[in-house]
Amino acid sequence: MLHDGMSNARAVTVAVVLGLALPSTAAAQLKVIVSGGFAGAYQQVVPEFERTTGMTLTTQSGASQGTGPDTIGAQLRRGIAADVVILSREGLDDLIAEGRILRGSDVDLAQTPTGLAVRAGVSKPDISTIEAFQRALLGAKTIAVPGSTTGIYLTKQIFPKLGVNGTAVRVTARGAESAAMVAKGDAEFAIQPVSELVHAAGVDLVGPIPREVQYVSVFSAAVVAGSSNTDAAKRLISALASENALAALRNNGMEPVKQK
Repeated sequence: MLHDGMSNARAVTVAVVLGLALPSTAAAQLKVIVSGGFAGAYQQVVPEFERTTGMTLTTQSGASQGTGPDTIGAQLRRGIAADVVILSREGLDDLIAEGRILRGSDVDLAQTPTGLAVRAGVSKPDISTIEAFQRALLGAKTIAVPGSTTGIYLTKQIFPKLGVNGTAVRVTARGAESAAMVAKGDAEFAIQPVSELVHAAGVDLVGPIPREVQYVSVFSAAVVAGSSNTDAAKRLISALASENALAALRNNGMEPVKQK
C-alpha cells in the first residue's frame, strides 16, 4: 500500500510539473502598448477578449512616432517590456527596421482618415473643398496637431504648401493633447486622425479634410521581439483583426484593412 501511495504521489508530482511546463495562452498575461489612434477601438474589444480567453492584458500608451520620450519606440528602446504594440504602419515599420518586432507577425488592423475638429458648440468652418480648407486654416490663430505620424505629414508637407504660418501651429506630444487644446479654447482647430476626434470630450468633429490633402492612417499590430507570450500575443492580434472587432472599429471612426 505504501508503495502504491508513493507511486501515486510521484505521478501527481510529474503531472503538476508537466502541467506547469505546458504553455497556456488562457493563463497568459500580455503587456500591450497602444497609440491613441487605435485606443478607442482597443478598449471596446479588450473586455470581451479577456472574458473569453482568461488572459489578462496590461496596457500602456504611447505615440506612434515623434521625438518625445514616451513614443512607443522610445519606450521599447529604454527597456520597457511589451508583448504587443499597436501603432501607425509608419511607426511599426520603423520598429521593424530596428529589429524590435518578431518577423512576420505584423498585421494591418484598421484605417481612418485625417479630420478637423472645433470646440464643441462653435460654428463649424467649411472644409468641403481644398480652397475652403485653406481659407479656414489661414484664418485661424492657432492650429493644434499631434507630433506623431499625421502631424509630421501636415507640418512637413501640407501646411507649407497651403501657406500656413508655422507660428500658428502648435505641435503636441499626443493627439489627446491637441484635442484638449481645442476643447479649452486654446486653439481653433485640431487636425489629426478621425479616430482620435470622434469621441474626444469638448470638441465637435467637422469632418475629413479634403481628398487632395487627405492622409489615411493605417494602424497595425505586431508581436515584440523577445516576447515570451508569442502565441497569446498572436491570438490577441487575430481578435483585433476579426469580424468581432468590426463594430468597435466603426464606432471609433475606423474601417478594417483588407488583409492581403
